[in-house]
Amino acid sequence: MRASSSGERDALLSALVACGAAPESPAWHGLVRVVGTAALADPAVGRLWPPQGGRRPPPEASFWRELAQALGGAALRDPATSSLLAEWLRSYGADLGPGAGAGVADGPGVTPAPDSALVPDSTPAPDETSEPNHPDPPVPNRSVANHPDQPATSNTIGGDAVLHGPSIQARDVHGGIHFHPSPAPAPAPPPAMPVPRQLPPVTPRFVDRVADRTALDALRDQRPAHAPQVLVISGLAGVGKTTFAAHWLSEQEGSFPDGLLYADLGAPAADGSSGPVSPATVLEAFLIALGAPAVPAGVAQRNALWRSMTSNLRIAVLLDNAFTAAQVRPLLLSTPTGLTVVTSRSHLTGLQVDGAAFRRLEGLPAESAVALLAAAGGGTRVAREPAAAREVVRLCGRLPLAVALASAQLAVRPHRTVSALVELLSRGRGAIDALRVDGEAVMRTALDMSYDVLPGRSAALYRRMGLLPTDRHDLSMLAGVAAVEPRGDDTSGTEDDDEADHAVHALVEANLLEETGPSTYRFHDLVRPHARRLGEELEDREQRERALRRFVDWCLSTAVVAEGILTPSHRLSVPDAPEPAVAPTPLDGATDALAWLDTHRNGLMGAVRHCAEAGWHTSCWRLVDAIWPLFLRFRPSDLWIEAHRLGLEAARRSGSRPGVGRMLTSGAIGLRNAARYEEAAVWYREALELAVEDGNVRQQAQAVNGLGHVELLADRLDAARGHFEHALRLRESIGYARGVALSRRRLGQTALAAGDLAAAAEHLRLAEAELVALGESYEADRVRALLGHVLDRAGDVEVATRLLLAALARFRAGESRSEHWEARCLEWLGLAAESRGDPAEAARCYEAGRELFQRLHPADAERLDDRLRELRQA
Repeated sequence: MRASSSGERDALLSALVACGAAPESPAWHGLVRVVGTAALADPAVGRLWPPQGGRRPPPEASFWRELAQALGGAALRDPATSSLLAEWLRSYGADLGPGAGAGVADGPGVTPAPDSALVPDSTPAPDETSEPNHPDPPVPNRSVANHPDQPATSNTIGGDAVLHGPSIQARDVHGGIHFHPSPAPAPAPPPAMPVPRQLPPVTPRFVDRVADRTALDALRDQRPAHAPQVLVISGLAGVGKTTFAAHWLSEQEGSFPDGLLYADLGAPAADGSSGPVSPATVLEAFLIALGAPAVPAGVAQRNALWRSMTSNLRIAVLLDNAFTAAQVRPLLLSTPTGLTVVTSRSHLTGLQVDGAAFRRLEGLPAESAVALLAAAGGGTRVAREPAAAREVVRLCGRLPLAVALASAQLAVRPHRTVSALVELLSRGRGAIDALRVDGEAVMRTALDMSYDVLPGRSAALYRRMGLLPTDRHDLSMLAGVAAVEPRGDDTSGTEDDDEADHAVHALVEANLLEETGPSTYRFHDLVRPHARRLGEELEDREQRERALRRFVDWCLSTAVVAEGILTPSHRLSVPDAPEPAVAPTPLDGATDALAWLDTHRNGLMGAVRHCAEAGWHTSCWRLVDAIWPLFLRFRPSDLWIEAHRLGLEAARRSGSRPGVGRMLTSGAIGLRNAARYEEAAVWYREALELAVEDGNVRQQAQAVNGLGHVELLADRLDAARGHFEHALRLRESIGYARGVALSRRRLGQTALAAGDLAAAAEHLRLAEAELVALGESYEADRVRALLGHVLDRAGDVEVATRLLLAALARFRAGESRSEHWEARCLEWLGLAAESRGDPAEAARCYEAGRELFQRLHPADAERLDDRLRELRQA
């Protein structure tokens, strides 16, 4: 409708006045919809509606004239308003009386009475003619008029005449006249608003997430019947939060017949800028989708209307990419029949006060990630190169977005092998830069967005953490790294810890950092290179060096504490070495010390490598020496050898002869454990020569004892016994009681290898007693386990089993924890079970030991495989 003429405006005004007299009619509800649409196009309409005080004004009020004028103006400017207004007049004009139909005016100044009857004052004449009143259907638009060929005469309608249908007056009308409008068809009901179904399309390549779907189902079932439910799905960028939420809600669609609403709270604004979408904007869209006739201006008013309109509706809302709890809170449903699902890169822990339940998404299981890699068209190549496919998904961090992008690369390059894709993703910054859409590194862009909203201290810590050569961080270390800027002496460590804790909390909340244990954190595989890039780009050279220096100092100071707890006799005094500038992580006993070494082994090795590259020679060899308990208890052969090669070179460059001697003897043990006996012997001989030159008897004994062990492993028993007896005498000469006991243990092993079980037991009992007296629990447990094996060989199976079981329990937990010795005990318990005729128990022990040896020493695992085969064949 184009309400431009005065007649059309009068018709609209007439319809509005008539509609106002019937507020519960279909016409009134249709008018509410028209006004709601017009208010979106013209604020003038919104200011008029609803009427002041919420009451409908009387027909003579000026309100209706103003509303007619405003609606007419909106119709001129807005096609939607024009169309809806015309439809309303067509549907309800006949009900509202003459002059209100479809925008056609009945003529100026003709305003029918409310009952649509016009009764003139004149008295009907006897000769007036009329259209007879009969039950036949009235003829629409029939009129009484002069024929153009006839002379103008007076038209006369009899007093008892009744005209059916609209009529047009030709000239004079005399007599009593009654106008009866044609019966109008029943008005069509107002067009129903469609039930909103706004969820993003569900991808056909959705895989797995069975555990996550089950978890959400359980949370849904646990909801209180009287309270609204809020579920928060959080996780790293690219982990598939939106896809998972949409897929899960689509499975629940039958529970929400009144609608599924969706809003992207992080969508770009109209001007292209990114950032949080305001709750007011989202509420406006939701209210319109639910058919609100008009949307109030303020957030509070919109929120109130939102609660009212959704009360008792069975509706679900997906709020995607939320930034903060404050952004989400005005959008939450208040009805217990509804469900709000929120996705965010942050944990949004602030929504706990609103009763929210939380689910954090991790990367896909490896098998599911490989299936996703194959889904886009590279299935044959993925099946042909399964190992390369597993490496691709590892390089993608098992994140669905990254894996899907890698899959797309295989699809668009049908001749590229999976191995070639591995090579691409391994170069430079890896998957974070290599996986692109339309030239954009989408993973890097997503992480940039998370970084951009971090507080300043958290952003700085994020960059500096990216520079560190470690995969684990703890709070004490981060406190040292965070305090990169020079501080005055009045700054306490507690203040540093508090600042670091606040900065770390923001990183954890943003899902850029994952908590793996008490005060221990890690980066996701794809986040770490992003943090490193920012650190290299935004931290200047001095800041980078200071952060790395403080990291190394923290490694050294805490390693020295662990060494003092686990192997106090091993600590080497270095008088001229500077003390570390960073306080150590507190360690409460042997269990804490072992856990710290195990957790941070890769970071400790990263610190050693960095020291070697940076030329920090003293720190390099001292750190290798301080983490001796790591090598002794966990026996990581490759790291052991690499660390001591670097440490030996650093000690030589620093000019420290004690350092060189230590690296030679400790490194030789690593070579010996890796079955590199000849090279180990070379290191021991060089250490012996150096110790003789320096007159260092203790180091001489260490080297001689090591040479004896090499001979023992080569089955040269006489040479081995000679070396051990020489080492025993040297240690006795300087009163080194611990060394004496360790030499006795080696003599017991030599006697066992020679079949002299009585001599072996005697040496071992003496060694055990000496070590127990010294408080050397770990070494005493090793000797006790070996003694149990000797007694089993000697036929005392019951005592042997008791000793081995006691040692096994101590090697599994506590201050004597050692996976290597746990596996040795299991092997010897298997032999004892065979001795007493229990092959089933023997097999259980061998299988458990084999599982440990497979990670530690594959050759030992093969030996247990042979044992198991012999059992099965027996």
